[in-house]
Amino acid sequence: MATRRISVSVNGKQYEREVEPRDLLVYFLRENLGLTGTNVGCDTSSCGSCTVLLNGESVKSCTVLAVQADGDEITTIEGLAKLGTSAGGELHPMQKAFAAQHALQCGFCTPGMIMASVGLVEQGAGMSEDEIRLGLEGNLCRCTGYHNIVKAVQAGAEGMRSGSLSPSQGEEVPA
Repeated sequence: MATRRISVSVNGKQYEREVEPRDLLVYFLRENLGLTGTNVGCDTSSCGSCTVLLNGESVKSCTVLAVQADGDEITTIEGLAKLGTSAGGELHPMQKAFAAQHALQCGFCTPGMIMASVGLVEQGAGMSEDEIRLGLEGNLCRCTGYHNIVKAVQAGAEGMRSGSLSPSQGEEVPA
């Protein structure tokens, strides 16, 4: 099969690579760039564990061919801290909120869940419990029951708006 050369910006760094037209973005990120924080769960877009930001919008990278991302900007969980308000690799406010709110257990869904949550906030979605649950539909967690994930998204959204995550956001957020 003939390959095609693509150029993408991933986490602020430019890459040019040869890819097969059938290569999925999730495998390009993991196998060609070594960014294994983007998990492969189902390969059918059902679980959301492979969610990344593509030109600022959350997408399931198992539904995008690598050639479709040619010329685009991709942010993975590894690059999310760069989007935060401080330099030096400090965690993004959403990452801090997920830890502070105990919104993870096994951690498999966490990268995709965080990327989808950042996408929700960036799109200006409402932050009520029902709006968050609807917005994260299609991102599955088999461990948590979602209650703490919703609290984390609310706290992370507040942190993103204020530019940081204050210690008080590590406490209970009213539902």
